[in-house]
Amino acid sequence: MDSVLALLLLLHVKHLICDGFLQPKAMVESKGPYGLRLGLLHAGLHGAGTFLVLMSVGVSLVQGAMVALADAVIHYHADYAKENIVRAAGWTTSDKQFWWAQMSDQFVHNATYIAIAAYLMSR
Repeated sequence: MDSVLALLLLLHVKHLICDGFLQPKAMVESKGPYGLRLGLLHAGLHGAGTFLVLMSVGVSLVQGAMVALADAVIHYHADYAKENIVRAAGWTTSDKQFWWAQMSDQFVHNATYIAIAAYLMSR
């Protein structure tokens, strides 16, 4: 149980760093159009961060790379979907629906970390 909690904590710290400290405004604005360099870079940072976390807890190189890639792909598409829903609806930070979308996006990221932990603990 302690190892699962430690893994989840590390993944959430990684999320704080990649979604917060390492995400400038230009990166936030590049998540809507599919395939833009900064949107892909953002997801890549998440994948790299997940890889580093997994290496730090002793996951094998190949398994860590596969899980990190999956995290990056899921992260990219969750952000892309949220941005397009928000933009299509015209929601701004003044609208409660914007915050519902934002929190739904964060829920998907958190659920991904729980799925990663469950997958690794089942191995």
